[in-house]
Amino acid sequence: MTARIIDGKAIAAELRAAVAARVASLPFTPGLAVVVVGDDPASAVYVRSKDRAAREAGIAAHTIRLPGDTPEVLLLAEIARLNADPDVDGILVQLPLPPHIDTDGVIEAIDPAKDVDGFHPLNVGALASGHPALVPCTPAGVMKLLHHVGVQLAGARALVLGRSSIVGRPMARLLLAADATVTVAHRSTRDLPAECRRAEILIAATGRPEMVRGDWIGEGATVIDVGINRLPDGRLVGDVNFAECAERAGAITPVPGGVGPMTIACLLENTVDAAVRRRA
Repeated sequence: MTARIIDGKAIAAELRAAVAARVASLPFTPGLAVVVVGDDPASAVYVRSKDRAAREAGIAAHTIRLPGDTPEVLLLAEIARLNADPDVDGILVQLPLPPHIDTDGVIEAIDPAKDVDGFHPLNVGALASGHPALVPCTPAGVMKLLHHVGVQLAGARALVLGRSSIVGRPMARLLLAADATVTVAHRSTRDLPAECRRAEILIAATGRPEMVRGDWIGEGATVIDVGINRLPDGRLVGDVNFAECAERAGAITPVPGGVGPMTIACLLENTVDAAVRRRA
């Protein structure tokens, strides 16, 4: 079997166009503030992509850049200023933060109504309870990919490989809300390949390059690769060995060009949702 390639770039472009049309219909301009601490090269590339996508959608985007040695108290003061700014509807603090800063404390300082990353404990709790919430962008993007390609979620056996608070756990909650039968696997899972082979939907979010091999995939499964890893030779690869897994999967996302573009598109959608809710 040769898998259908799920074109995340094309699907994200459709979503971004829909967001832009929605923004054009509003009587106000949504505002997004991105806070960057330090000069991590990977973060810089990602932030530029976010900024460009927001402006193309008609969102007023601006980036606050702070030195890597910025004291935590000054970062919290900047967040407080953005919380109070009526023109800012979404606040995103680019992760990872420098080690001297308490990441959890910074996330908790963001106004939950402006938390477009969906990481604040109140948004996490709302998602877990099945209440309306700003949902983390990557899991939200994965759900849109699955719906777009017509994957039947109700009753399907889904395996989420990874249990991070950013991807794995919210991903599992979204799949449960869609009536999938969900397993969360991690480093302590016994016979991980066998668990993967049972899945009709496999979502890999481990941060380990090409960890998932072809013989881990059940015939015809849908494989969503959240990972993005740069190898010593400069190549970008996911958490899935694409060539091997594509021989067995029914559908699969590439890296790059799969989940990544959807994450940015869902950030734009979250920003507009936050803007509309704040003014309701």
